[in-house]
Amino acid sequence: MSQRGFPAQVDIAVIGAGAAGIAAARRLAASRRVSVLVLEARERVGGRTWTVDCNELPCDLGGEWLHSADRNVVAGLAKQQGFDIYHRRPDWTTRLRNSGASAAEEADWIAEREAFYWAVHRAARENEDRAAATVLRPGGRWNALFDATSTWANAVELDRLSVQDNNRYEDSGVNWRVCEGYGRLLTRLADSLPVAFGTAVSRIDHRRKAIRLETARGTVTAARAIVALPTSIVAEDLSFDPPLPEKQEAAAGLPLGLADKLFLRFSGQLPGIDSDAHLVGSTRRRETMSYQVRPFGRPVIQCFFGGDFAAGLERDGGMPVMAAFAADELAALYGNDIRRQLTPLAASGWRRDPFARGSYSYARPGHADDRTVLAAPVENRLFFAGEACSPNFFSTVHGAYMTGEAAADAALASLHRLSA
Repeated sequence: MSQRGFPAQVDIAVIGAGAAGIAAARRLAASRRVSVLVLEARERVGGRTWTVDCNELPCDLGGEWLHSADRNVVAGLAKQQGFDIYHRRPDWTTRLRNSGASAAEEADWIAEREAFYWAVHRAARENEDRAAATVLRPGGRWNALFDATSTWANAVELDRLSVQDNNRYEDSGVNWRVCEGYGRLLTRLADSLPVAFGTAVSRIDHRRKAIRLETARGTVTAARAIVALPTSIVAEDLSFDPPLPEKQEAAAGLPLGLADKLFLRFSGQLPGIDSDAHLVGSTRRRETMSYQVRPFGRPVIQCFFGGDFAAGLERDGGMPVMAAFAADELAALYGNDIRRQLTPLAASGWRRDPFARGSYSYARPGHADDRTVLAAPVENRLFFAGEACSPNFFSTVHGAYMTGEAAADAALASLHRLSA
């Protein structure tokens, strides 16, 4: 529930109403042992998971997939809340087949991709961390596509990605979606929570027994605080007193990459392409988009793109520029007639979002262990949560959610020890 006025003092304050903050607040509220307040800078919950209506079609501008859905805590919550789960798995591995590649080309790509993953795995076992780009075969035919794929999966190019961190990511390969939209699920999960909107926290004063949180709407004091903010905000916007350089350095070592989306209304049918099929605009350049044709069977083409390429499109004009690029790539594959069947509906711009400034975290080479540093509590009074704090499920909604629950449990335990 929205709180325009809010208490000046609570037992536990949660900073941020994204997946981690919602999870923490739900856990705390369910305990019925403490007073809770969620401080949210935006005028909505969900953070980087946000569903918008596109001509009555739900479009997820941020988080979309229930990754590792067969062991994903949020998938279970979606079912409990009565949301419809779309169980068809994505055909990401057949992007080339749907993009006009020959059978021989696709087989070569699959073999090279398998070799690349094993090379990353071997490099990750070395004592010295390094960039994933270093394992690419010099002059390899598929190097540009490997880089493009990294911007979709990791939101950054391979030359900035830690092999050790990348190798720690866990995925069961079972990926589902929420028909009504992932953002709407998080909104439902936050329905009964005490959330103060438009209340960005700028300073955390933890010098005294009571933690003082300075916000855009006044000061809140709390016995415990859970920081559930993106690393970009922790590293650059949040002030701690006394300073916490190790936290801000860890956050800086885990910056947010960029992955954006564009939704185009599509009134036609691509020859030989089924609903929910994926394809790629080009296999020979890094600056390309991945396309999902008629997701859920809906009259839409969803475009996905990331890294420096996405940042440039945001900077150069946003949705009109994105739509023009997508139309050019699709026309090159399927002919100019497709242009008249495409109408821009919505696009994300996460780099321009002042409360995110990116999509999800990656570790710079040499910074894989910063996730542990960021997640560690400070004097059992300040706790940290968010996808960047997850050692194995970073960049996912369920990873964020799990860290929120863990932070709430730790905060409750510390208060219990204090009162015992």
